[in-house]
Amino acid sequence: MLMPSLFDESFAGKVFDDFFHAPFGFHTVDASGGSMNADVKEFEDKYLLELELPGFSKEDLKAELKDGYLTVKAEHSSENNTKDDNGKYIRRERYYGTCQRSFYVGKDVTEQEIKASFENGVLRLDIPKPDTTPKVEEKHIIAIEG
Repeated sequence: MLMPSLFDESFAGKVFDDFFHAPFGFHTVDASGGSMNADVKEFEDKYLLELELPGFSKEDLKAELKDGYLTVKAEHSSENNTKDDNGKYIRRERYYGTCQRSFYVGKDVTEQEIKASFENGVLRLDIPKPDTTPKVEEKHIIAIEG
């Protein structure tokens, strides 16, 4: 009798994904089926998010910040046509690929603070850490009349 495994890749990857990312302050939503690998490095003042995107060019990438979520989308398409001398297709292939991944970075981060670069198939995003210094509340004197 075959029994489903708790550690099946499709199940375990989804369950434990948020568990392993939560200590870094990021909550992820993966709509890519695992095709956009991410590494998060923590520094004193920032996080460095590195996304592996082999085969994509800078023009194929889009990064958006909305409601505290940083969403990276990669979309690529190509067409390869080969004809014989009579104009009949010998081979005709088309490729379309897209992947998307979202990271919760906090509502205090603005798009101007995030620095992005793309080199050798790796997208690097510098994301500042939120200021965790507690704010000291100022005293406000209320005038009492009478």
